[in-house]
Amino acid sequence: MRAYLTALSILFACVYIYTEIPFALASRSRIRELFCSLRERLKMALGKYTRVDNNRRSSSYCSTVTIVVFVALCLIGVWMFTSSSSVSSVDMSSPDTKSESKEKVSQIDSKQFEDSSGDVPDDAKGGDNDTDANSSSDENSVEKTQDENSEDASKSGAFNDANGKTEGGDANTEGGQSDGEDKKANQNSDESESDEQNKNNEVKNEQSQASDEKKSEQDEKPDGDKTQNEDGQSQQGKEGQDQDTESGQNSDDNKTENQGKDQASNEVFPDGAQSELLKETNTQNAAWTTQAAESKNEKELQASSSSNGQFSWKLCNVTAGADYIPCLDNQQAIKKLPSTKHYEHRERHCPEEGPTCLVPLPEGYKRPIEWPTSRDKIWYSNVPHTKLAVVKGHQNWVKVSGEYLTFPGGGTQFKHGALHYIDFIQEAMPDIAWGKRSRVILDVGCGVASFGGFLFERDVLTMSFAPKDEHEAQVQFALERGIPAISAVMGTKRLPFPGRVFDVVHCARCRVPWHIEGGKLLLELNRLLRPGGYFVWSATPVYQNLTEDVQIWKAMSVLTKSLCWEMVAKTKDTLNQVGLAIFRKPFNNECYAKRAESNPPFCGDSDDVNAAWNIPLQACMHKVPVDPAVRGSQWPQEWPSRLEKTPYWLDSTQVGVYGKPAPEDFQADYEHWKRVVNKSYLNGMGINWSTVRNVMDMRSVYGGFAAALRDMKVWVMNIVSIDSPDTLPIIYERGLFGVYHDWCESFSTYPRTYDLLHADHLFSKIKKCKLVSVIAEVDRILRPEGKLIVRDDVQTINEVENMAKSLHWEVRLTYSKEKEGLLCVQKTMWRPSESES
Repeated sequence: MRAYLTALSILFACVYIYTEIPFALASRSRIRELFCSLRERLKMALGKYTRVDNNRRSSSYCSTVTIVVFVALCLIGVWMFTSSSSVSSVDMSSPDTKSESKEKVSQIDSKQFEDSSGDVPDDAKGGDNDTDANSSSDENSVEKTQDENSEDASKSGAFNDANGKTEGGDANTEGGQSDGEDKKANQNSDESESDEQNKNNEVKNEQSQASDEKKSEQDEKPDGDKTQNEDGQSQQGKEGQDQDTESGQNSDDNKTENQGKDQASNEVFPDGAQSELLKETNTQNAAWTTQAAESKNEKELQASSSSNGQFSWKLCNVTAGADYIPCLDNQQAIKKLPSTKHYEHRERHCPEEGPTCLVPLPEGYKRPIEWPTSRDKIWYSNVPHTKLAVVKGHQNWVKVSGEYLTFPGGGTQFKHGALHYIDFIQEAMPDIAWGKRSRVILDVGCGVASFGGFLFERDVLTMSFAPKDEHEAQVQFALERGIPAISAVMGTKRLPFPGRVFDVVHCARCRVPWHIEGGKLLLELNRLLRPGGYFVWSATPVYQNLTEDVQIWKAMSVLTKSLCWEMVAKTKDTLNQVGLAIFRKPFNNECYAKRAESNPPFCGDSDDVNAAWNIPLQACMHKVPVDPAVRGSQWPQEWPSRLEKTPYWLDSTQVGVYGKPAPEDFQADYEHWKRVVNKSYLNGMGINWSTVRNVMDMRSVYGGFAAALRDMKVWVMNIVSIDSPDTLPIIYERGLFGVYHDWCESFSTYPRTYDLLHADHLFSKIKKCKLVSVIAEVDRILRPEGKLIVRDDVQTINEVENMAKSLHWEVRLTYSKEKEGLLCVQKTMWRPSESES
């Protein structure tokens, strides 16, 4: 019976311990009270049976109590040992301290995921007004704990980026919670709270998650890693560097790409008054947009955002293959021509709609050799044509040397090199002054353009052209070498240049019959030649006495005299055994009044000397302007002063393209592009400019982009669209060059001829043709690994980016600010496997 009672007492003591001890651990006094109470209860339980065996009480009582207490203490020790983890997590602080600590931890954990001032623009911040208000009210507490949080992060090796992500540590981005010990303590203590408090916490967590999701939706774009720059603008940069493998390139690209991310907001787009230069002025009379406009814009935006993957690109199935030029290889239109005696079949005959197919690559195509090495040799596999090497090899045009095509620098009239020939011209007429007075020249029938290629050493910019004829790949050779050239012919239409812009026109045995049909072709040169400019003619009629040559010389003498061109030099080169004649166009109209007859006649007063797009040639000439305020009445300043000088004929009463008075517009444009090019393009896009030689500005205005690149070893083909303000004469006045063009048609160049294309607010302005055909043309003329830089509205940027992705191009940079965007993509070697039927 005593053993049974003892066991019950022990059981009772154990139950009492397990029910009372958790609440007694808060203080030592409470523990002492617990043991005293336990002892009294044991006495009472055992005391009921003292009468049964009073004689044995003194001897057994002590032993029984000792056993019970010992067992109880053992059970207490075991319980405390097994529950140490739970005991250690119990908050020993007072209720007030506990509440303050929990609030502090919550603020620290959520701080790294909040948008700090200046990191994200106001319109990009997630959450509602209540969330922002709460953040403001907790600001002081957050500031107190920020240093502690930073110190803890540095000790653990974790670094927080601008988005609150962590490198080198674990972070849970949902609900703004961290994975530290503080989080565990809060979770365990929260589990012991009431159901109502748990519900409140769940609501807060859901609000925090919703706020973070809103932020992420606004801050993120597909396909790329995002960063936040100092102005809080979204910027996407392609990870990795340019694929170029030249020595030292990777380190340069790393530097430029990082600099670009830091400088993007300040340099990619101008601020303040300069921002208007991003697009032409548009007057909007109404303060509110219409529902029709809003709906139309939304439909277009949705269509463009979902267009990726909808483009089914195929290879062009054409006879020209890898050399396809749509407007020069339109065999269907050429076969319908009534005559070809005026070289009509070499002129432009464009398809009704621009092609949307892709031109294949030549077999074994390689990345082009860089300038200046490319002037002397190129890869044979890139331009696999040998006819010129066979026909003109003895004249040192081009030779085949293993896997290369080499260019000794010769030509029909300068077998012993172009530099000697160039110096020979200046010796014959010192007033030409290469690179000073004479800066922009036209080379007719250029061959492989060695003349223009070596004139770079004299600081002269040469527009070379030749037809796509039986002398295959003349212009393609030139462009592959890194020398400016276009495919064109002296046929039935005016050349795509404004009037009175070239300082010198050169023809070295160019096989053009200048003297026939009233001198119509020479009169086209007269239109292009600047008053006081020179025509250098190096051909057999100048120095040979064959019957045909003598007749041509006589006819040319009569014709040039009727044009009032003065022959200022006629000489022969003893080294090359060729001769040349140099004629100068008059500065005024005095000679014209002295002519015995008006033949050729003057063009009508309504005839625009600058009109050049699909204008038929006429056997007439334009008078020389004499008004000091009219372009052409004065010679430009010497190079390079003319590059920065505002043209004298720009009047303050004229409104410029961007809405300012024309002289101010010109200077503002120049300053804008110097800033953008120097602080963003050259340093902020990861472009290795040593691989860039042939550049095209697809929508030039004043030529500011090209002018800003003047110190680089590049040349820029400036394009003025036929539906844009005619600013091309200004570009030539600066010592730069370019052509008119309609981007609904193909450009007169071979495929794969430009390293970089620049399109400033071009694509959004193309309304009369499909953008997809324009992008296909961009793909045609851009070299693999070449770059396309687009500046336009955000909607257009998104559409172009989607098309670029469908072409498997690499997106190197996207940037947007105030509905304006910037995109830089790089073409790859990818070609579709399927051809057009």
